[in-house]
Amino acid sequence: MIQTRTVALPHRIHLNCRVCGEPGRPVLMFLHGFPEGAFVWDALLEHFADPAHGGYRCIAPHLRGYGGSSAPNDPSAYRAQALVEDLRALIALETANASHPGRLAALVAHDWGGALAWNLAATHPSLMERLIILNAPHPGTLLRELRQSPAQQAASAYMNFLIRPDAATLLAADDYRRLWAFFTPPGHQGAPGWLTDAVRARYRAVWGQGLEGPLNYYRASPLRPPGPEGSLLPATLPPALLHVPVPTRVLWGMNDPALLPGLLEGLDAYVPDLRIERLSGASHWLLHEAPQAVREYIAAQLPTRPAS
Repeated sequence: MIQTRTVALPHRIHLNCRVCGEPGRPVLMFLHGFPEGAFVWDALLEHFADPAHGGYRCIAPHLRGYGGSSAPNDPSAYRAQALVEDLRALIALETANASHPGRLAALVAHDWGGALAWNLAATHPSLMERLIILNAPHPGTLLRELRQSPAQQAASAYMNFLIRPDAATLLAADDYRRLWAFFTPPGHQGAPGWLTDAVRARYRAVWGQGLEGPLNYYRASPLRPPGPEGSLLPATLPPALLHVPVPTRVLWGMNDPALLPGLLEGLDAYVPDLRIERLSGASHWLLHEAPQAVREYIAAQLPTRPAS
């Protein structure tokens, strides 16, 4: 059974987490993206906590700014260093009584959660046995594509809307009309079939707790396409943020309209132990569109099954 637990971190941030499974078991951590919430992982938490499927201790935090977690007002509080410190502290607390203290069996992450996971794996590789990424670009390939690819620049143009000071007001208008549109595949009429009334209610519950925090991720990031005032992209990124020595597995929905397949090219230059699986027929929202494929992929990538 999934439980909700507020975890107080040593640096005066608290994260509202969804947890499942016996304490002391090897830990799987799941990180959501924008404009999601920790609930998107519920089915996977229950699955992998089941002794028949590994008996892991599973935890999915609402990231800083989301779903009842701490939500500082200043966009600078959402820079990568601060967000990674949230995760580092949470891992230390959640694995303290596990069979491998201070180390996750795997970190699974999507979208913005994936951006943080890439950073954490590069700067603190000892914190995880394996990294599993779902449609989240590595910072090195993202910087390259935002600089060189007109197609990726166009696909990422929405970021310049999300940094507007009135973005939260506009997104909340008309029962979140613009946010629902994020889930509609290009060229399709109407909402996707997975976006049921029950799923909408769960999204509304997260969005109703505030949108400024989620939007501050975009405001704090230097990685976004050229806007009206030109490019703000950094000249380079520190090598310490690019090299990922953790065994890494990537599942990529190939119909993602915002994160194009070019972001996968050259990824092996940064990640020596890398495997990529391309999922045709799925978009950025592969957790909703292809839940069985995602579950089976994660299961196949996990370290050796924990002992009973």
